[in-house]
Amino acid sequence: MLLALVLAVSTVVALWAGYAPIAFADLSGDEMARLLFFRLRLPRVLMAGMVGASLAMVGASLQALFRNPLAEPLTLGVSGGGALGASIAIAFGFGAKVAGVPFIFLAAFAGSGAAMLVVYRLARTGAVVMPGALLLAGVVLNFVAASFVVIIQYFTDYSRALQILRWTIGSLDVVGFDLIWRMLLFLVPGWITLALMARDLHLIALDEETAESLGVNVRRSERLVYAASSLIVGVTVAVGGTIGFVGLIVPHAVRLLFGEDVRVILPCSFLLGAAFLMLADAVARTVLGVGELPVGAITALAGGPVFLWLLRRQQRLAAM
Repeated sequence: MLLALVLAVSTVVALWAGYAPIAFADLSGDEMARLLFFRLRLPRVLMAGMVGASLAMVGASLQALFRNPLAEPLTLGVSGGGALGASIAIAFGFGAKVAGVPFIFLAAFAGSGAAMLVVYRLARTGAVVMPGALLLAGVVLNFVAASFVVIIQYFTDYSRALQILRWTIGSLDVVGFDLIWRMLLFLVPGWITLALMARDLHLIALDEETAESLGVNVRRSERLVYAASSLIVGVTVAVGGTIGFVGLIVPHAVRLLFGEDVRVILPCSFLLGAAFLMLADAVARTVLGVGELPVGAITALAGGPVFLWLLRRQQRLAAM
């Protein structure tokens, strides 16, 4: 209930804030205000909420699965893989749809899934996932993916290179609700899957052997979390670009507020993630006064110090 109230307040603030603040009283009589609100402002705020909720929920799930508070789509290379897949689709002009699905969604999903599989295979030794190897593999994979994206930008034509650049730094520009509905077709199944996995993830976060002794099929749970996370990250990357650190900051804040129970962390991260990215996007739209900053830059400025602090804290705990 507390986070639902936070989300409601954040929604109102995000709907009001912008280069041209909207007075809600004007919506009844001002045609231009209604057009701006329903065609631009409201879809953008909904987009920010969906992307923020998705990234936070995936971050919380991956942290429980790998038992590592530093795991999130960006640090594990999942966002980088999705960015590479989407960049390839943009560079080659694959704007077509496959069975009604935009090809860029499919390319980003394939890139995210491949990245998660590679990182997991590199970090797993027998039945143990090495946390240090996990992060190292994810960071290196992000660098490799970013290098390929730069190469693609170098060889493609100017307009597509600029489109890739603008897209990779994170943007939530949207007009109308058509894209919102298409995203929901993919995101809702992913959200439901992760929500249904909350109990299993809670037990896996304690210990794999304990989870198996209590009837959890760990390998099946891993595959479901991989598939749902790749689908969600693929869609959010295809639409909003690489918006990092939402999946790191939000679950950690939820744990500080409400404890370590994954069954609580997942839904709370969903709500707080939506509120966080709405407010971050509002800051990106208003901080300059003229024009706007990429929302990915705002989340990186907020998340970078938190990541370093968590890394230092984890090293101290390991030394003890």
